[in-house]
Amino acid sequence: MTLFKKVLIANRGEIAVRVIRACRELGINTAAVYSVADKDALHVRMADEAVCIGPAPSAQSYLNIPAIISAAEITDSEAIHPGYGFLSENAHFVEACTASRITFIGPSAENIRSGGDKSRARQIMKRKGVPVVPGSDGPVKDEEDAMKTAKKIGFPVILKASAGGGGRGMRIVNDEKDLPQLYHTAQKEAFAAFGNGDMYIEKYISEMRHIEVQILADNKGGIVYLGERDCSIQRRHQKLIEEAPYIFANTKFRKKVGETAIKAAKALRYRNAGTIEFILDKDEQIYFMEVNTRIQVEHPVTEMITGFDIIKEQIKAAAGEILPFKQHDVKFTGHSIECRINAEDPEKFIPSPGKITLFIPPGGPGVRVDTAAYSGWTVPAHYDSLIAKLIVHGKDRQEAISKMKRALREFVIEGIKTTIPFHLNILDNPDFISGNFNTHFLEKLNKK
Repeated sequence: MTLFKKVLIANRGEIAVRVIRACRELGINTAAVYSVADKDALHVRMADEAVCIGPAPSAQSYLNIPAIISAAEITDSEAIHPGYGFLSENAHFVEACTASRITFIGPSAENIRSGGDKSRARQIMKRKGVPVVPGSDGPVKDEEDAMKTAKKIGFPVILKASAGGGGRGMRIVNDEKDLPQLYHTAQKEAFAAFGNGDMYIEKYISEMRHIEVQILADNKGGIVYLGERDCSIQRRHQKLIEEAPYIFANTKFRKKVGETAIKAAKALRYRNAGTIEFILDKDEQIYFMEVNTRIQVEHPVTEMITGFDIIKEQIKAAAGEILPFKQHDVKFTGHSIECRINAEDPEKFIPSPGKITLFIPPGGPGVRVDTAAYSGWTVPAHYDSLIAKLIVHGKDRQEAISKMKRALREFVIEGIKTTIPFHLNILDNPDFISGNFNTHFLEKLNKK
């Protein structure tokens, strides 16, 4: 099977750099797109060629479908890799690529529609026997319907946007008197964020961990799982620290959650890379939560424990190659942790854009830094504050934690504030070290 001659990366920052590196190792030329604010960005320097697609606001650049398609056409790019965020889960963009005879490196438009509509995905999973959290069968019609469903399943409940993601359009309702106001607030937020105000409702599981399974699928029905990740360290539903494998996983648990993920993926006729996300309650029962139809920010921890390059596998699958390995070929070694280094005040989590006067990343065995930052680069205020991902791998979790602490202390970023001090505090916390945490870990920490 012949791979692409040239791939356009419809993204920016560290993920654009990550895709460029994978393409180079596969012998594929790359084209970058960039906004006016990113003219000095590292991905622009690294790509074989680059095209400016508009002003700084993402709506006029990285979300501008006609501009990106035009950039692919003038650079003779045969395929587009969307990275994560921006247009990565936009079914219309996939269809625009297809109409222009450009291969979209990712799942199908139908996969994205099914996975992106959270209530529809729940319905599909329920029909196929994948365990789901008790809740509405689809979007609730209105506030009264939401109240009726909530009373049936019992409070507390959680309201979720059908087209949601990143914690937007999501509200926890502990008491029925609060439901009307929270319903309208969540619906308004969902419509503003996604252009869709449909809401569904689930039983709220308070003592839960967020476990997700990385899958890879080719276009011929071949599919494997690459183990699970624990993404429970979150702030307002935004992941901050991820690790693989799940601390308390054994062979039986991994097989169960992995095979459930494959069952979910087959229900969607999924292809390319994706993530099936689960809730794990205090009794270690798993419930389907959602499908992420794209590469995840935290994919490197899976790469570190399996040895697979997920971006390369995405590209090869999109080019029509069948998976060259089976489930029994996937082996897991050691433990990996990722810390998201954001340009933010580590106490207030307020963005801290500006010029980086000194940038010295850590190194050494088992240390990886995915970044697009460098000394002298100005972090723009227009985009996500993630500037680097620090990933470590150790023979076990204890070694991984020690290695991460060493690497964080070695990481020098001057000129802006970053979340490095926050991560060091978490890694010294006894409950984190022992694995005694869930998705409310930071809330409880802040109350002490």
